[in-house]
Amino acid sequence: MLHIGCHLSASKGYYAMGKTALSIGADTFQFFTRNPRGSRAKPLDLNDAQKLNELAAENHFAVLLAHAPYTINPCSANEDTRTFARETMQDDLKRLEATPHNLYNFHPGSHVGQGIETGVTQISETLNAILSPEQTTTVLLETMAGKGTEVGSHFEELREILDRVTLSDLMGVCLDTCHVFDAGYDIVNDLDGVLTEFDRVIGLNRLKAVHINDSIFGLSSHKDRHAKIGEGKIGTEAFRRIINHPVLRRLPFYLETPNELPGYKAEIELLRAMVEES
Repeated sequence: MLHIGCHLSASKGYYAMGKTALSIGADTFQFFTRNPRGSRAKPLDLNDAQKLNELAAENHFAVLLAHAPYTINPCSANEDTRTFARETMQDDLKRLEATPHNLYNFHPGSHVGQGIETGVTQISETLNAILSPEQTTTVLLETMAGKGTEVGSHFEELREILDRVTLSDLMGVCLDTCHVFDAGYDIVNDLDGVLTEFDRVIGLNRLKAVHINDSIFGLSSHKDRHAKIGEGKIGTEAFRRIINHPVLRRLPFYLETPNELPGYKAEIELLRAMVEES
């Protein structure tokens, strides 16, 4: 069974997102924990969160994916910016206990000229400061395209971060198809090879989710520009192989394509129609 959803707005509440997901044929979804370009989070409505928990259980949802805001950078050269990232992520993880046993994804950050080693060190220090043995949420590092001074466009960089996190059992990776292709991993012509490399460097047990997006600029472009499914350089047939791959088909997929709800519904239908019997 293909577990798939898209990115939904949390502005009307958790339960509303669950109902919207069902209305477009999804059985999971992603949402921002707060304003993606700001810092403020809405007050948490515990009753609303519980209604979502019940709806998700009744409809056999796959795990939900919360996404940290784009404004955080845990490896900034500015100490205040790093502090903001740590405090924001720590608050997010507390809030996510209202919807337990789900996922929290973030972009590792940009080292802004400090170098990869410093960036990796600062990211892992942030994670060691915020992770708690009591939390039920798994925190995911996202694979990045390598734009500018981004950390995380090479599997080795993600592995370095994971190796330095004390509570590493609470960590995983979200593979973004656009990002990883733009970073130079050829998932179109050598999907098996890319997954073998991921397993060698990081371990497939760490792979917890997939952002499924086409790419406008394509292999090794380092551009990070998402396209609708089948309308970019990855292409429909490659996505057929991706969703049916024995390693990936067990994972939840989250669309981050440039769409409104009707477009997401059409993409979900398209991808579901590609599923092959195992």
